[in-house]
Amino acid sequence: MDKHCFNAPSGPPAVGPYSHCVIANGFLFVSGQIALAPDGSGPRTGSFEEEARTALDNLKTILEEAGSGLGHVVKTTIYLADMARFKEFNAIYGEYFTIDPPARTCIQVGALPLDLQVEIEAIAVKPERNG
Repeated sequence: MDKHCFNAPSGPPAVGPYSHCVIANGFLFVSGQIALAPDGSGPRTGSFEEEARTALDNLKTILEEAGSGLGHVVKTTIYLADMARFKEFNAIYGEYFTIDPPARTCIQVGALPLDLQVEIEAIAVKPERNG
């Protein structure tokens, strides 16, 4: 098996001993992304929308810097601190995954790191580059 750990230079610093993603056999397994500022200044707490967009932007950055992108995501898992936010999250998520959205699981959890409201992990394909 071909396995490579990757940390996106423009991604947020990890808050634990993990890689932004692991690339294995043509797939990217992206660690759960929360609303962490990419500049290392910590969590971006605020409205649910701000947190969701920051987590999705972090996911997008990691995928692109690893040679993939949102259009290559095949599966996401969403963790919400409050399932009452499901409809609101769907509206935001739909702006990021506009065509052929990936398979998805969305669950409510008791708590998330740094007391944030949303966490998103993904599995994506790393497209082969020609030339």
